[in-house]
Amino acid sequence: VTRKMHFNAAHRVYQPSWSEEQNQACFGKCANANWHGHNYDLLVTVKGEINPETGFVANLSEISDIIKREILDKVDHKNLDMDVDFMTGKISSTETLAVECWKQLEGPINALGCFLHSVKLQETEKNFVEYFG
Repeated sequence: VTRKMHFNAAHRVYQPSWSEEQNQACFGKCANANWHGHNYDLLVTVKGEINPETGFVANLSEISDIIKREILDKVDHKNLDMDVDFMTGKISSTETLAVECWKQLEGPINALGCFLHSVKLQETEKNFVEYFG
């Protein structure tokens, strides 16, 4: 079962050990020193057995609460490079952000008795990452 959530965040895709020229060559406009932002969609999929008493694999309200607490409250309308504790010291690519979201969500979601299956992070209409742990 999948829950879709939305957030907005700014970032700069940049390798600090490289020159400005190397960063521009590799990351293009995403390396803009003045940052840029995205309207992200985060899709979190859990799996498990259907509870015969509820008919649910997981209560989506509980999944939403976890996503809000562990991810959205930390990233929405924030700078991923400057404001988000779990992104400190990491290149804020969509790939890295998806992996770090997984790390934040796996324990709390698995504690519900289901299992985190995937984190899909859509950065633009054309670009997304799906991570399976």
